[in-house]
Amino acid sequence: MSQIFNRRRFLIGSVATLGAIGLTGCDDIVQNQDVQKVLAMAEHLTMGSQRLLVSPQTLAREFNEKDISPAFRSNGTSQPDSEDYAKLTENGFADWRLKVDGMVNQSMEFSLADLKKLPARTQITRHDCVEGWSAIGKWTGVPLGLILQTAGIKPGARYVVFYCADELEQTLDGSGRYYESIDLIDAFHPQSILAYSMNGKDLDVAHGAPLRLRVERHLGYKHAKYVMRIEVRDRFGDLWGGKGGFWEDRGYEWYAGI
Repeated sequence: MSQIFNRRRFLIGSVATLGAIGLTGCDDIVQNQDVQKVLAMAEHLTMGSQRLLVSPQTLAREFNEKDISPAFRSNGTSQPDSEDYAKLTENGFADWRLKVDGMVNQSMEFSLADLKKLPARTQITRHDCVEGWSAIGKWTGVPLGLILQTAGIKPGARYVVFYCADELEQTLDGSGRYYESIDLIDAFHPQSILAYSMNGKDLDVAHGAPLRLRVERHLGYKHAKYVMRIEVRDRFGDLWGGKGGFWEDRGYEWYAGI
């Protein structure tokens, strides 16, 4: 287990360093092929080791109510700059719908009320950000696996892609819109939930209302906020930068398991 924790520290450090490099504008370093090869090797090592040594059903540590952090940062977007999203907030997301499509037997839509009627899971877990901070929060939501089972997964499917309402960069091709992806192993993990509640209250806008992904065995940037659509796919290389996520397209590891 000490090897896993050492890899976890290395992963957090390497991604945080890369993020800091990107923020300074050192594009030559970010795009350096040798740097990318080192990070890719670390990613494959982490993923292979975790999948080999830890059961796919092993839970991330869960905490008690007394452990909940008094403050929990709203990192990234805190208010999507979108007229459509603003309209959804005006009536408490009554008109919001979660679309589920792609390689499924039946495309589906869920309102927030629909999701709240489904069996829920509550978990108190620690959120680890690549910027070096952590916070413990209480999350309630519907298991992602239940949604996928309801829609039905077609043979050949491998990944679940989350499309979000926030746009971090203004781009004509849509590459500036936040998206994220995980594989089916993580999608069906017991602690992978679509959370609509934080610390006993409806999720607020700053933390991703009306719905965000909680994938507790991954670093924070994998926990997509403002989820609007879920697509089941056999690949993600044909999406925008081809790396499977907004930050991954900009140099972060796709597999951020901890």
